[in-house]
Amino acid sequence: MPSASLSVPLVPFLLLAAVLALKHVVADFLFQTGAIARGKERRRGWLGPLALHALGHAGLTLALALVVAPRLWWLAPVDFAIHFAVDRGKSVLGHRLELSRDDVRFWWLIGFDQFLHQLTNLGLAAAFVTL
Repeated sequence: MPSASLSVPLVPFLLLAAVLALKHVVADFLFQTGAIARGKERRRGWLGPLALHALGHAGLTLALALVVAPRLWWLAPVDFAIHFAVDRGKSVLGHRLELSRDDVRFWWLIGFDQFLHQLTNLGLAAAFVTL
């Protein structure tokens, strides 16, 4: 069986991964207002706040793409879609399980959400250095 090998330039990959992790902090904690954070978690009326939040992530990804590899601008809408889906999934699951902040499962869900976002960032970093 032939082995598949993929060579990734390690230093650029690690730098991009770090920049994308920082991008995540900026979009999730500096750009996201309390109204957006609460709004995207509502049972109704969540679409606008969630779209605005995911757009912040996509906008920063677009800015990075335009600096690093403008031909990869399309990674921004990919980031938007993934971030939107992960955050919506977290919200729906939290509502279905009726999780409160006092429930350890709430914090597990938050942790898994952040894990998925960082996996997305690693995928984006890999795309930037291999495409």
